[in-house]
Amino acid sequence: MTEDLNQRLEQASLNGGVPQTKPDERRRFLGSLRERALVRMTVAQTQQDKWQKVFLDHLKDYQDYTILINGKMPQNNFISKLMGDCASLNEKFTIVSDNTAQTDPDATGVLVVSQSAINRMRIEINQVYAPEFPTEKLAAPKKHKHNILEKIFGKKD
Repeated sequence: MTEDLNQRLEQASLNGGVPQTKPDERRRFLGSLRERALVRMTVAQTQQDKWQKVFLDHLKDYQDYTILINGKMPQNNFISKLMGDCASLNEKFTIVSDNTAQTDPDATGVLVVSQSAINRMRIEINQVYAPEFPTEKLAAPKKHKHNILEKIFGKKD
């Protein structure tokens, strides 16, 4: 009973008095939950032209969602362009600068979230928009002059 009271007091002091569900998950997903995530970019991916282009190319797909932007990331052209494009398309976005925003390369840089659970299996941008594999024409199989029975039993003369 004393442990519960101490734990409750600790949570109240850290969270402004409101107990929070899944605090570790919320720290990883900019205050949101994994079950609400549609697409996630890491801080490192926000620095890469390839993933910047992919995300911006699909920006119209996120109109029914909210885009969370890590406010502690180093500012770059992508973040400025993303905020400008969101404003021109009337897309909802929020800059998150509280203790859930981290700056290490694997931390969440940009996250597209829903208001309710969608439970997508794959949310990482490199999984959602996986690169296409190059197609190559395969050579026709070689035709054998001997049939299989001749190989097994030997060639009859």
